Amino acid sequence: MDNASLPQPVLIDRTDSVLTFTLNNPEAGNEVTAPMFDAMIAVLRAEAVMPAARVLRIRARGEVFCTGRERAGRDAVSIHQEVSRLIELKRLLRASSLITIAEVQGNAFGFGLGLAILCDFTLVSSSASLAFPEMRKGLPPAAIMAYLGSYSLPKHVFPMVLFGDEITPEAALAAGLVTRVVSGELLQAEAEALTERVLALDDTGARQCKAFFQSAQESPIEHNFRCATETLTVAALRLQGK
Repeated sequence: MDNASLPQPVLIDRTDSVLTFTLNNPEAGNEVTAPMFDAMIAVLRAEAVMPAARVLRIRARGEVFCTGRERAGRDAVSIHQEVSRLIELKRLLRASSLITIAEVQGNAFGFGLGLAILCDFTLVSSSASLAFPEMRKGLPPAAIMAYLGSYSLPKHVFPMVLFGDEITPEAALAAGLVTRVVSGELLQAEAEALTERVLALDDTGARQCKAFFQSAQESPIEHNFRCATETLTVAALRLQGK
């Protein structure tokens, strides 16, 4: 069997303005492997240079969403390469002008949960189990902790990463880590309705809104006020010219 006929571990589809990443490694709990990282990184890099889509949906086949990432490295160089790759995916995902939607239909652990949290909208099935289990093997989940505090208060999330206990979708919602909890049979319809709402917005305005929202979270308020003056001026002039 040649490589072209092998199942693709991540399915990448583009329909009009909607880009979809579907994790397709269910036999391994949809763990993200090096080829899966490389495929998604390549598409996100291309979108950063020449935006074509407006929405990115991240989904998975099978009963679980994603139970982590492959850890194949056995020495300092290979482990560093693995971590650098996963950080690059997270960096590109967060910086992307696409409005991103995670559809968590099943269990999400470690990297899988961290990936879902990074999306602009995180929809979770009420039957899913969530956890940051890394510390149960003595590994601090630093790549997740790098941004976790941007989504929730420390008193909420530090026990979650320290002890690795199972988190119910409702507890994750209360902590600010997910957007909405829905029954599994309604998850896809919920994601499709959300996608349609995003597509109904002004394209440039939506990209500017996401960029400013993220920048404002990380900058002092006086800087944000100065940037708001410029952003509103440019946006108003653009809309007047329509």
